[in-house]
Amino acid sequence: MPIPLIEHRPGTAVALKLLSVFLFMVMSAMIKIAVREVPSGEAVFFRSFFCIPVILAWLWQTGELRHGLVTKNPMGHVWRGLFGTAAMTLTFTGLGLLPLPEVTAIGYATPLFTVLFAIFLLNEKVRAIRMTAVGLGLVGVLIVIWPNLTLGAGDMSHAALMGVLAILGASLVRGLVQIHIRRMVQTEHTAAIVFYFSLTATVLSLLTVPFGWVMPSPENIALLVGAGLIGGVAQILMTSAFRFGAASMLAPFDYSSLIFATAIGFVIFSEIPTWSTVAGATLVVAGGVLIIWRERQLGLERGRARAVTDPKG
Repeated sequence: MPIPLIEHRPGTAVALKLLSVFLFMVMSAMIKIAVREVPSGEAVFFRSFFCIPVILAWLWQTGELRHGLVTKNPMGHVWRGLFGTAAMTLTFTGLGLLPLPEVTAIGYATPLFTVLFAIFLLNEKVRAIRMTAVGLGLVGVLIVIWPNLTLGAGDMSHAALMGVLAILGASLVRGLVQIHIRRMVQTEHTAAIVFYFSLTATVLSLLTVPFGWVMPSPENIALLVGAGLIGGVAQILMTSAFRFGAASMLAPFDYSSLIFATAIGFVIFSEIPTWSTVAGATLVVAGGVLIIWRERQLGLERGRARAVTDPKG
């Protein structure tokens, strides 16, 4: 079931959201360093396994450990785990091949794919505004990836192209995940969705052991364990943000990740975003904000319709 607002505190909600986005970017930077040595499947294992104790501790502290893990749809969690693990693996692969700001910008395509999947899988009617937003965002993504579409500068260009395809694939799968979660939240507690995803991803990642796991250096072990712990804390902070502010209000703050990614990329990796990344990301963000605005308008319209048909509401 969706997380109810326990108190309307927009300042607290925004602060929690921004901190969670920042921690997710820190986690991505840690993974980016580690995947220079370890394969993506191994990184998924550490990220998922060490997230579990953080989630369990949070559920225990909030008193939701008993009922928060009850599920009415076990297979729904399995499918969510399959899709989510695939997206995480592709993302970690892309992190090892592309600059952090570029990975972040291309990842903004997820809401665009979500709208497209909603059309074909949920039979949602999508009118001109949201289709315009999708078109705007896809043009922005194309601008970001355009420099990597031409092979001819040696192996680095080939690696960059593989990174672009990995992140696009991850964005597409995450769009499918969003559609799946829309269905799951009708019967499943948010805590259960988060916990069982981490559990399923941990198990699935072990299937990649025969494909070349390595013994990480002590430094990379620390990075991988830290990424799992930080990812768990970030997930909790993001979930907590929705207890104090509406999703429509908080959604635009997802785009602060590009600011954090640019700063972290510059300080740690000496990465400077290209003009194509900046220009393309601007269009993608514009498309995403337009979708968010339209969803909010539709929500207000549905609310007014319920008020008319049910005066007691």
